[in-house]
Amino acid sequence: MNYKIIADSSADLSALSGCSFSSVPLKIITVHKEYVDDAALDVSQMIDDLRKYKGVSRSSCPNVQDWLTAFGDSEAIFCVTITSGLSGSYNSACLALNDYLEAHPHRKGLVIDSLSVGPESSLIIEKLCQLINEGAEFEDICNTITEYKKTTHLIFCLDSLKNLAGNGRVSPAVAKIAGLLGIRIVGKASNEGTLEITDKARGADKALATIYKNMKASGYSGGRVHIHHCENPEAAEIIVNMVKGDYPEAEITVRQTRGLCSFYAESKGLLIGFEGDGKQ
Repeated sequence: MNYKIIADSSADLSALSGCSFSSVPLKIITVHKEYVDDAALDVSQMIDDLRKYKGVSRSSCPNVQDWLTAFGDSEAIFCVTITSGLSGSYNSACLALNDYLEAHPHRKGLVIDSLSVGPESSLIIEKLCQLINEGAEFEDICNTITEYKKTTHLIFCLDSLKNLAGNGRVSPAVAKIAGLLGIRIVGKASNEGTLEITDKARGADKALATIYKNMKASGYSGGRVHIHHCENPEAAEIIVNMVKGDYPEAEITVRQTRGLCSFYAESKGLLIGFEGDGKQ
């Protein structure tokens, strides 16, 4: 069977080794410019532009036609989207898949609401690719990935919540705390797919220690870790060393955030996806 994985650009992946893959771009929109979150986007320039920009900005999800175009002529489709708690991308993908299956009733497809973003989404995508390459049947992949999602987690650490607050993702009162007197906000993706603030840490060292403490509390014990950072490779390397200190054989992937995640994480933001205990 001809499989294809399609993800929106919140997964921070423009390519995927070993599987047929497409990324469907979200957009970041200001009064003056629209940034399309595809492989051609100069993320560093976008971050610099937004740092200087004082007006209203927002993000926009892919439409139904964007998803349909990405499906191509695949016989079996797996779509992975940013959490439906933050975006309409999941709904657009579902509508697209319904249209696709009506036109091709003998084909198969599944839309997966990551209930997360960035590195947790990329863990799910990587697992899908693994299952496809192992020769698993479509229905078995669906069942396995549903169970696997229960064991993946996202923890984030942000210096600024300005864009999240401006788009209604967190309260303005909480956003004002971030950055004051060196306070970093540490949080997680909740089981419902919303962003939940768990800690307020003073200083970078304390914030990174809190991240790793929270990973261990969520059952991390040497599984795969994906670290996505926005202009913060130094902090990502510290997390790598913390993990490797306890689990030398751990598989760790480090990436720079692309457009959508850079917009919300802002400069120095960290997003950590990892395998842990099952979610309660």
